[in-house]
Amino acid sequence: MTQPDPKAARQGLHLCLSSDCDCGLSRRDVLRLSALTAAGAASLLLKAGDARAQAFKGDDQPVKIGYLPITDATPLLVAHGRKLFEAEGLKTETPRMFRSWAQIVEAFVAGQVNVIHLLSPATLWVRYGSRFPAKVVAWNHVNGSALTVAPAINTVADLGGKTVAIPFWYSVHNVLLQQLLRAQGLEAVAKPRDAALGPREVNLIVLPPAEMVSALASKAIAGFIVAEPFNAAAEQLGVGKILRFSGDVWQNHACCVTFLAERDLNDKPEWSQRVTNALVKAQLWTRNNQLDTARLLSAEGAQRYTPHNLRVLSKVLATSDYSGYEASGIVRHRNWAQRRIDFQPYPFPSYTQELVRALRQTRVEGEAGFLAKLDPAFAARDLVDDRFVRKALAAVGGPGVFGLPASLTRSEVVAV
Repeated sequence: MTQPDPKAARQGLHLCLSSDCDCGLSRRDVLRLSALTAAGAASLLLKAGDARAQAFKGDDQPVKIGYLPITDATPLLVAHGRKLFEAEGLKTETPRMFRSWAQIVEAFVAGQVNVIHLLSPATLWVRYGSRFPAKVVAWNHVNGSALTVAPAINTVADLGGKTVAIPFWYSVHNVLLQQLLRAQGLEAVAKPRDAALGPREVNLIVLPPAEMVSALASKAIAGFIVAEPFNAAAEQLGVGKILRFSGDVWQNHACCVTFLAERDLNDKPEWSQRVTNALVKAQLWTRNNQLDTARLLSAEGAQRYTPHNLRVLSKVLATSDYSGYEASGIVRHRNWAQRRIDFQPYPFPSYTQELVRALRQTRVEGEAGFLAKLDPAFAARDLVDDRFVRKALAAVGGPGVFGLPASLTRSEVVAV
């Protein structure tokens, strides 16, 4: 790998990044969302959302997508770009790209958008911590994230005494990073950036993904763990390298999921079914048309859904790319036979249960008391509504077309 050139990296960020792609959830965003409930604003937003939803009957309600420009949003954007919603008899509006998770959740609660993708741990926080009535109806993808580090970092142990960026405290990225650190006897801390760190401490900071590559190039951080295509961007610019893929730690884990309001699930079940049908078909198409998917999502595409270039998106979506990491030894579990990012919509209950248990052992900022009271089995039943995705899977040939077991059950495999 070439040595990092911070100046060149900063100049090259326009290749795949943009100031509009501010996808992180900062401390300010956490406070902003927390204030919704504390100030009673959530009730007002919910009433506004209910009013918007009631203005339409059944399938007359248009699909209004809210997304952040990361590969996690792929099924939503493919379904829109290929007119799969219209094929289901639904109307659509142009998807709205947001700058932060806080903005997308606010718009979702207020009914300004009605189909969003959200970090899987964040859905627990939204439903049980902030008490927003929404549920997971499908997974958006599996894997699709990585721990990217400066070229001088060769092992997780090398991160001792250094700073690593995460996109949000309630993210699978934070969960997996802390598991990797604990396995090396390192402790995750959250200190001011200028605070002294012990040799066994790793300081975690929340950064928007769009800022992570430049922060790594300028040596403000030693690494970051985040969704694609920012890991691929760091590689492309020569400022970072992949240390571990998240899917090589937790086999075929979910990162982002599709979140729908309960008012739509309960009052418009046929609409919810048709939305889910389109998303399942989008994922099936994406698995078999990876380069076309990259073109559709790229800044060069007709819709310009994301600011990322075709080269970096192709690196993420191409099947052969991951096999190269297997051959080099970066991927430790070759027998898992995975892709760098893959797509399957079924939300396994075992994953939700394991996620709740893992979050209890993970350092997060803010009020997390709800986690101690949350029963994993209850969360798997209550957070997820799999009625629609089961029917959608049956309509496209059954779980087997995605390589899933007919029983739709599995055991979680986590191996740091």
